[in-house]
Amino acid sequence: MKFFVSCAKGLEYLLADELVALGAAKATATIAGANAEGSLADAQRAVLWSRLASRVLWPLASFDCPDEQALYAGAAAVPWHEHLGEGDTLAVDAHVSGEAISHARFAAQRVKDAVVDVFRAQGLERPSVDVEAPGLRLNLSLRKGRATLSIDLGGGPLHRRGWRAEQREAPLKENLAAAVLLRGGWPALYAEGGALLDPMCGSGTLLIEGALMAADVAPGLGRIDARSAGDPAPEALAAPSLEGAAQDPWSAALAKVAPGDAGARAVAATADASRPTRWIGFDAAAWRALVAEARTRAAAGLAALRPVFHGSDLDPYAIAAARSNAQAAGVASAIAFEVRDIDALPEAPQPRGLVVCNPPYDRRLAADGLLYRRLGQALQRAVPEWRASLLCGDAELAQATGLRAAKKYQLFNGALECALIVCDPLRPPQRDAVPRELSEGAKMVANRLQRNLRKLKSWRSGEGVSCFRAYDADIPEYAAAIDVYAEDGGEQRTFLHVQEYAPPAEIPEADVRRRRHELLAAARTTFAVPPDRVALKTRERGKGGSKYGRFQQGGERFVVREHGTKLWVNLFDYLDTGLFLDHRPLRRRMAKEARGRRFLNLFCYTGVASVQAAVAGAASTTSVDLSATYLQWCADNLALNGMGGASHRLVQADAVAWLEAERGKYDVIFCDPPTFSNSARADDFDVQREHVRLLRAACARLAQGGVLYFSNNFRRFRLDEEAVAQFAHCEDISASTIPPDFERNPRIHRAWRLTV
Repeated sequence: MKFFVSCAKGLEYLLADELVALGAAKATATIAGANAEGSLADAQRAVLWSRLASRVLWPLASFDCPDEQALYAGAAAVPWHEHLGEGDTLAVDAHVSGEAISHARFAAQRVKDAVVDVFRAQGLERPSVDVEAPGLRLNLSLRKGRATLSIDLGGGPLHRRGWRAEQREAPLKENLAAAVLLRGGWPALYAEGGALLDPMCGSGTLLIEGALMAADVAPGLGRIDARSAGDPAPEALAAPSLEGAAQDPWSAALAKVAPGDAGARAVAATADASRPTRWIGFDAAAWRALVAEARTRAAAGLAALRPVFHGSDLDPYAIAAARSNAQAAGVASAIAFEVRDIDALPEAPQPRGLVVCNPPYDRRLAADGLLYRRLGQALQRAVPEWRASLLCGDAELAQATGLRAAKKYQLFNGALECALIVCDPLRPPQRDAVPRELSEGAKMVANRLQRNLRKLKSWRSGEGVSCFRAYDADIPEYAAAIDVYAEDGGEQRTFLHVQEYAPPAEIPEADVRRRRHELLAAARTTFAVPPDRVALKTRERGKGGSKYGRFQQGGERFVVREHGTKLWVNLFDYLDTGLFLDHRPLRRRMAKEARGRRFLNLFCYTGVASVQAAVAGAASTTSVDLSATYLQWCADNLALNGMGGASHRLVQADAVAWLEAERGKYDVIFCDPPTFSNSARADDFDVQREHVRLLRAACARLAQGGVLYFSNNFRRFRLDEEAVAQFAHCEDISASTIPPDFERNPRIHRAWRLTV
């Protein structure tokens, strides 16, 4: 089965990896969650063990939902007596988008009405509503006219661990705390003997989550005990190394009793009664086995937990709350809490460890750049050889720490966009006193790079170009493209994107590697960039021939500028960066023509052409792509430039099918299709085979006096001029759209201007 696991934005890739590690057959990151495949037992395991999930949703029904009547009918078609007992309780959470049904509470009410009416029609006692602790919690997702009804297997938000008794202002959710720890590599550091420090610990969330993670305590066990607090508790298992462990809520009698005796049956009954949902389809036997295993692992892990956790805060009330929470979590004796200012942070208690911190940054806790600077200085002084994972309010506050980040990630704490930086080590980097001598081959590449930079200097200066191609296999033995991306704002860093071309099969692998290293050394020396600012896309030889390897999916991105617009780029996670540099002149031309007119961007990718048209004064923009990832990227680019709202529409659809169904008219259309694509959501697309159909559909959408720009990068593409001449005037403008930095490769793309 396919099921959906939601999470906070920014945690998607971590969550997908976690679900696979927990046993899911497959998990794919999507916006604010992951689509997973596996059994019901796999989904229930995620409820118990996922540290990152917000909810686990098991689908019951999916149906077209153009209006309120269709919603009611679709919900009423579900045999609810197979899912919910007579007289049980029910709650419905709804998430809706679109024009047909725009009110989530109304949608939830209609689903509830349908469930109740199904019970009444069968002469059964109707369920009642309990929004706090229902026997069955349903989730309705309504997007683009399609409704999905799912069981919320966890019965509520999974970030709640059950131990939080005390909290200070603006507490950090536990699943976001887990992400901070995982990005910092905490589990591996603990296994290597490292310690954990939070110098601004607040109510202790990061430290408690880190201790439970180190002790192998399933996040869902605390929720079980919180739900069954009124039930007879099983005999506790003492953990001698921890003070007060006899009251530890996760120590179970299962370690003391034989599987078949009365004690084990009592524990099983307790686990059954405290399961997260009373959904009839819930696999109670699998759940009991999962809980029993988790309790055994927790008891062993807590008994062996080392006291390597250190927390401090200037607020004595926060420290009191942290101690109370740690006691409720059963890890109090492993964490040392102190009232202390960050300036008084002592030297490292251990040679290696991880600093985690969530400094104040939101509307409730005023952000202070000076405070962030003091934090960075204190950490460099006290724990210079440690790693740090710091959740900062934004990129400016992260920069204010003065720390050199090896990795940066965008996370969301609720609606607040945050910057997570990972520094390893915290001490300032030491530069080599004497630079390494370049090899003869590297010197040759460096000389060519410097020559190219001199050649492009006046053009770049005159047109304000900060992202450009500096090298394109100028020397055949060093076959790669080197693109330069200059960060706009922030630290104003320079990044290099190096994309290797496929080497001939007769070239030995050792020579390929040597030339690659020489090219990289030349590039880093010429542009004075450290290795972590070079994104290398290498070719791998394997089955099916040469292909690019896997990318790291770290979520790291930064802002660049082109034609007066700011744009997000990501050099490390994908084959492409989010900005096709060779289309720079064509984008400028279209932006000028789009002023005051309706602009349509087909196969929009990250929407750069749409953003530049919008900033240039287009009356409206419509951006169409099949990828939700790219549409979100487009939305982020629009927002970065202060654009949004109904005038700038984003459409997730197959471009050809959408065009043939669309009835609107547009003044400027940009169509830059891929050479080939296949997707589970659309028919296969081949630009050579489909281009006449595509252009015919696009020209049909042109307003009087409108213009269509068509481009593609398929080297062997042949325009069917006879077919195109039947419905459009067509002009090949390729030569005028190739910028100076791509003159060595004029076949990088072809472009045509069509009018009707």
